[in-house]
Amino acid sequence: ESLGGKVILPPFDVMDVGRMSMVQDPTGAIFALWEGRKHPGAQLTGEPGAFCWWELNTKDIEKAKAFYTGLFGWTTGGDPRYTEWKNGAETIGGMMQIQPEWGEVPPHWLSYVMVNNCDETAEKAKSLDAKIYMGPQDIENMGRFAVIADPQGGAFALYQPKRS
Repeated sequence: ESLGGKVILPPFDVMDVGRMSMVQDPTGAIFALWEGRKHPGAQLTGEPGAFCWWELNTKDIEKAKAFYTGLFGWTTGGDPRYTEWKNGAETIGGMMQIQPEWGEVPPHWLSYVMVNNCDETAEKAKSLDAKIYMGPQDIENMGRFAVIADPQGGAFALYQPKRS
């Protein structure tokens, strides 16, 4: 709260596995905090079927930078088109400015799941009643991605790394 965020759900115990809270950053994006106990949290990342990237889409890049660097000690990098979040030496995610042509998209975090084949996975998701919002399409020198929503409306992205 001292950095301009808002506690949506105060910290509470999740049985004996951990403690969590829901927070809204000063730009409006909501996220959860986790303090592991019997369950430390995600152990596998960056492998097919696991989360591999987290991206903040916001209307105020500078306000978000100040908040997350102050809260978690993250640093930023990248170029003027795309901000990267760094936890120590590791790049863990990114941040983009919400564009007017996106319509009334609120600030939000988007989680990416790594897949072996973005096109095939998007088609399979569509056959299971997912909605395809964007892609599959190439990310310059990085791979392919698609943004989809499950049948209940939960949005996330697929990511297929570029193969050398």
